[in-house]
Amino acid sequence: MEFAFGFTVFLLIGFALGNEIFSEETIAAFNLDFENEILGGNIADSFNVMDYGAVGNGIADDSQAFIKAWKGVCGAKVGGTIATLVVPQGKTFLVNLLEFEGPCQAKSIHVQLEGTLIAPETTSWENGQTGAWINFKSVDNLILDGGGKIDGRGSNWWQPCKKTSTFGILLACNDRPGALFFHNCNGLRLKGLTHLDSPKRHIGINGCKDVVVSDLLIKAPEDSPNTDGIDISDSTNVLIQDSTIETGDDCVAINGGSSFINVTGVNCGPGHGIRSLFIAMITIFKILTHFASEMEELMTLLRKKISFENILLNNVDNPIIINQFYQDKGKLRSYGLFGKASAIEVSDVTYSDIQGTSASKQAIDLNCDNVVGCTNIVMKNIHITASADAPQIYSFCNNAHGTAFDVSPKVTCLS
Repeated sequence: MEFAFGFTVFLLIGFALGNEIFSEETIAAFNLDFENEILGGNIADSFNVMDYGAVGNGIADDSQAFIKAWKGVCGAKVGGTIATLVVPQGKTFLVNLLEFEGPCQAKSIHVQLEGTLIAPETTSWENGQTGAWINFKSVDNLILDGGGKIDGRGSNWWQPCKKTSTFGILLACNDRPGALFFHNCNGLRLKGLTHLDSPKRHIGINGCKDVVVSDLLIKAPEDSPNTDGIDISDSTNVLIQDSTIETGDDCVAINGGSSFINVTGVNCGPGHGIRSLFIAMITIFKILTHFASEMEELMTLLRKKISFENILLNNVDNPIIINQFYQDKGKLRSYGLFGKASAIEVSDVTYSDIQGTSASKQAIDLNCDNVVGCTNIVMKNIHITASADAPQIYSFCNNAHGTAFDVSPKVTCLS
């Protein structure tokens, strides 16, 4: 996702149905124990990529070995138990675009990634595809875990994207692959891996339900363009927890058709924070998240029944922002004759139990359209103080309506 200049804990959001959030039972149901799942499933078959001709020296192209190993593991008739694809420790595997497609014979496929996967350094792959580098499609109950790494080696892809036009607008630069993509993978479990330097987004989740993502480290340079940590679309019941995401764009982006998304225990920053766009159904976040310095945005457009809670801020630029005039770089929309954008409705948004420091003077910014406005904005138990770089902080309000209790700095437009 591409973001405008400036940091924001943009209207992103745990969401509440009224005041109800995910129960402890619901979170526990999400948070399945990976080891118990694997060990309790009677692992009947193991398929090691080395047995299918992989070299693992980081130079030879091991793509065909992975494709052959996948055919073996996906087609294994193991009596409804777990079939395991092993990528061994101590090896580095150079692979081009990979597509792992189901449905598979086994009840569950376990990809045990202990080695390192690296993408080609060139920006022109031999098959000319740029959608995603590693793809899983229609594989239910997929478990991808281990202590391995997925290195997209994206620096060559980023360079053209950093060029600017005469007017200084960042080029769209859309023809870049993401690193890891899941489509129609219900019951997905993703845990423990390190994801590095994707050409574009690191992880994409599309059309999936009942997903748990945990204990990940996702890293890319702060100036790497559009290197979102996790993008979610058309998915439901997704839990992202206990992970560190440090990228050049969104830590987590929640896109259209997504509902019941829970982000908790995530260290976010540098990056643009957590962003939610065009979700038609109610989305729920219970956020217990630490936003580090240089974190930018927690953002929402077209949002109702949203809740942010239990957030720690550490030297964050523009900690809380609702902006109905927000625009992506390179996707500018007309403001019309009187300079007004076509504002998106924002209502029923709650911020609670947020504390920490702001690196910018304007700690709270509720910039709502003069015609559409923002309604039922609730703030409670918010204590933001100035960091050393911002000796005085304040809030700004424009056509925002709602209530505030125990909020500092004071938000004058909320009663």
